[in-house]
Amino acid sequence: MQSLAYKAYGDITKRTASDKQLEQALFLQITEALESAAEAGRKDFLGWTDAIHRNLELWTILTTDLLSPDNALPHELKGNLLSIANFVRRHTLSVLSGGGELDDLIEINRNILGIPAAAGKPAMEGEAA
Repeated sequence: MQSLAYKAYGDITKRTASDKQLEQALFLQITEALESAAEAGRKDFLGWTDAIHRNLELWTILTTDLLSPDNALPHELKGNLLSIANFVRRHTLSVLSGGGELDDLIEINRNILGIPAAAGKPAMEGEAA
C-alpha cells in the first residue's frame, strides 16, 4: 500500500516511515483539508472539491488494499473497514450532490486517527507527544 499511497499523494515528502505512520500522515493531511473545506464551504469550490476527491481516493486505495489477498488484517476488521469505505463512497456522492455535509466524513477520518471531536492534532506514532 505504501507505494500506491506515494503515487497518489506525492506531496508527502519521502521519509523513513512505517506503513502505519504513512497512513496516519495521509489521513491527517486529508482530514485537515476536509476541515478547511468545511469551514470555507463552496466559496472555495476548487479547494472543497479537491479535499473531497482526495478523501475518496484515499478510501479507494484502502479498499483496494483491504481486498488484496496479501492483506493480513483479521476478516472481521476488514469487513468493518470495507463497510466504512462503502459509506464514505455513498456519502461523498451525497455531499457532492448537495444532500450531505462534510462533517460525517471528517468524523470518520478523525475516528480512524483516534482523535476525539474536540481534540487537536495528534502526535504521530514515533513522535513525542
